[in-house]
Amino acid sequence: MRLLKVLFVTVLLAMLRQSVPTIAMAGEGGRNACRRGDRISIRDMDLSPDPIIEGQRIRGWKVRIQLEGNRECDTEIAIREGGGTVGRERTYRLRPGINEVEIQPAERYRFHGREHCFNVVVDLEGTRREVDANRRFCAYQKASWSMREAGDRERSCR
Repeated sequence: MRLLKVLFVTVLLAMLRQSVPTIAMAGEGGRNACRRGDRISIRDMDLSPDPIIEGQRIRGWKVRIQLEGNRECDTEIAIREGGGTVGRERTYRLRPGINEVEIQPAERYRFHGREHCFNVVVDLEGTRREVDANRRFCAYQKASWSMREAGDRERSCR
């Protein structure tokens, strides 16, 4: 009887293990995945803290993403600077309209140099694409680094 229970639990765990990759890939090719025809654009991008001192760790990114259309969709979103990831990739559900998305920073990323410009990358049907933006999102160094622009409201990523 005990052997039968052990065998049952082993088979059950093996079945669960096989279903995990299918669940993980749901955002990439699932029923609600964002498609190439979905119109996605970046409205704003901020970091916290802002301003930030050179060498200080970023606490978070906040991105305002607009999805045009009439259906929700799931996509993986990351923030990149050049060839490096500065905001960790994760799957998000976007609703039609403006979505405020908080993205965790890459642990080791720090500001240095003179200028840093960022792009948002999403997964559309298994293809990573840079999202259209109506302007460049850059941080400039004065006394400290900042992405604040004229007319920006006070925001923080907590």
